[in-house]
Amino acid sequence: MRVNANSAPVVAPVVLPAADARGLGPLGVVAGAFTLAQLLLVAPEMGLGWDETVYVSQVSPHAPSAFFSAPRARGVPLLVAPVALWSSSTALLRVYLAVLSGVGLYFALRAWRGLFPVGVRAVAGALFASLWVTLFYGPQAMPNYWVAVGALVCVGCCLRVRKNPGDRAALWGAGAGAALMAWMRPMDTVWVTLPLLVLLLGVREWRRPRLLGAMAVGLATGAGAWVVEAYARYGGLVRRLADASRVQGGLGWNIAVDDQLRSLVGRTLCRPCTGDMPHPAITAWWFVLPVMAAIGLAVAVRAGRATPTAVALVCAATAAVPYLFLIGYAAPRFLLPAYALLAISVADALLSLVRGPGGTWRPLVGAAVVLGVVGHLVVQYAVLARTVERTTASHRDWDRTAAELRRLGVRPPCLLTGGYAIPIAYYAGCASAHTRGNNANITRKGILETAEHIPVAALVAPGGDPPEFARSWPAHQFAGFRLHVAPTGR
Repeated sequence: MRVNANSAPVVAPVVLPAADARGLGPLGVVAGAFTLAQLLLVAPEMGLGWDETVYVSQVSPHAPSAFFSAPRARGVPLLVAPVALWSSSTALLRVYLAVLSGVGLYFALRAWRGLFPVGVRAVAGALFASLWVTLFYGPQAMPNYWVAVGALVCVGCCLRVRKNPGDRAALWGAGAGAALMAWMRPMDTVWVTLPLLVLLLGVREWRRPRLLGAMAVGLATGAGAWVVEAYARYGGLVRRLADASRVQGGLGWNIAVDDQLRSLVGRTLCRPCTGDMPHPAITAWWFVLPVMAAIGLAVAVRAGRATPTAVALVCAATAAVPYLFLIGYAAPRFLLPAYALLAISVADALLSLVRGPGGTWRPLVGAAVVLGVVGHLVVQYAVLARTVERTTASHRDWDRTAAELRRLGVRPPCLLTGGYAIPIAYYAGCASAHTRGNNANITRKGILETAEHIPVAALVAPGGDPPEFARSWPAHQFAGFRLHVAPTGR
């Protein structure tokens, strides 16, 4: 701004560098297409899933807060609060999250400017956004997609600061990416940032005190809140870590690679993860992924960008370690941060193959790449469509069951216990309680005393047995559930 003593202040126009201006278009198109695909392919009326009801209930006045187990963090409730605080509309929440996830993807890809050409970043974003698991979880109130966005922002900005210590925007971005991850899943943040912290502390060429400080502040904002809550609600940090490990089946040496492969067919939670492997057409991309990443690293070495590619690959590997080798079950969303970081080198490899040296083989290689990508997209869409259809049907049954409970007199204030009590309680506007298991938060005596004052029901899923204290309560069959409703009028 220039100020003349005899005139009003004159504001100079902000001019983007030419490279940045060219990058706005392709990245914006990818992000916009991602949001549009979510709105078209992932039904806004899908209803909230089990974990989503836990997160949303923390801030929604629609139902009492569900039990918040030790591994969970407060990032998702903060994310959904702008909508959930005043509206119970699932469709509105889905639209809000779809738009927000598109914006997040755009800024995550922007974080890598100056490190990779805009074409590589755009293709990387398209590859990541077209995975069925990314499209499925982008509009959901779940943390894993946002850990992936935070990982892209944090790693990209760290590399930019290493290249240009005076890049203040990248310095802030590194801290913001670390904070986003830490608010969503603190333990995932440790695995993603471990290679960066080792480099910043142990390699002289990487030492950037300001960058290390920015990351430390970012990590402290989310992880610090998780630690404070550990002492306030869970009996201390050690106790919360132990409880978190127990809830996840006991962390230790567990090879879950085959479990992750089985989950690729659309099993959103594979626990226990048994059954046959999916058709090779569904799992093929998983085996192609590391091969393309290796080709991308070779391309990067020739192009003079080996360091950012190698760092992204190492961070992707460490992000995947706990979910491939330390946990006894699988969910495809767990690997979203690894997929996001791998997409950079895979995009570099694909573009190199298509634009490779001329000659007889170039058209054939280009055609093979295009056919492979098209086949991959067809498979991803098929899995997504089946997963959305199946999930929507199960959530609709929960909603119908909640309506049946209201017909039977179980209306707020009320309490549900038993199988699927947590999500159905949210739909019914009731509190949920369990006497055992990972979500145990009440005793048998507590449930019976509660039944003397408000409506209480025990839900029995197909193949299950009612709790001992509810066996004499009148039972009703509905949507595969047995609904044991406590007698009223005591």
